[in-house]
Amino acid sequence: MSNQGQITNARRSFHAALLRSLLRADAKGIPSNADKHSRPSVEIAVGIMDKLGETPVGGRPVGQIAGSQFESICEQYLNQVFPRLLHLRPGQWEIGKLSGKRPAIAQFDQYEHLKALEVAAKSNRELAAALGGDYIIKPDLVVVRYPESDDAINREGLVVDKSIAHLSPLRIVNNERPILHASISCKWTLRSDRAQNSRSEALNLVRNRKGRLPHIAVLTGEPMPSRIASIALGTGEIDCVYHFALPELIETVRSLKFADALEMLHIMIDGRRLRDVADLPLDLVV
Repeated sequence: MSNQGQITNARRSFHAALLRSLLRADAKGIPSNADKHSRPSVEIAVGIMDKLGETPVGGRPVGQIAGSQFESICEQYLNQVFPRLLHLRPGQWEIGKLSGKRPAIAQFDQYEHLKALEVAAKSNRELAAALGGDYIIKPDLVVVRYPESDDAINREGLVVDKSIAHLSPLRIVNNERPILHASISCKWTLRSDRAQNSRSEALNLVRNRKGRLPHIAVLTGEPMPSRIASIALGTGEIDCVYHFALPELIETVRSLKFADALEMLHIMIDGRRLRDVADLPLDLVV
């Protein structure tokens, strides 16, 4: 009988899925998540790839295709692991990509009011100019909780009756819209524009909510600690950045003797700004 946990096995499957489709080396041996113009980026990416056990060869995926593939693989990973943790956080949950027209975020209880903003902006140019696009938020992946019936809430005994708690969105008699539990930005690499997109999206989630703030996380395959720091360090609009292979990244940076990069990793980890992909499903239960 294996003594490996389900998250360990899911993490291995996650890496295998990346190696089958997205994480590969070109004819010069440069991994697809590396910046080919940066020697440290290439060396770190090669080291991580070696530690994952394979070096598949193939073309580098185009930007949008790579992003979509990474989102799908992250979605599969979370759907493999999160249901195993529902004894810690019972409820009706769903993990996936958003669907529908923008602002797709308006389908959730905390952001339902943004639908009215969109309608008003379409009919008023001055209002549209004042609002800009700040109300348009479309996370890569969402973790959603659905409202509960009173029968479910009262399963272990009478907790709520018809005379009280008329405003809580958890009761389906009050609210039929799903509740956004977490927003996960999936960035295969972190060039400066992608990092700032994640930060702007997080700020808009914070500013535009009415009610509980969802978890806000970034999951990335970026090999360079300095680029990870560009989004992990800051004022805290993002709860945490999760790396697709953090132990392998640390080991590689240490073996390459990149002292500054290793110090930066420890600053982020000790400051609770950077964790491994294995930590993410557990953190989502909190």
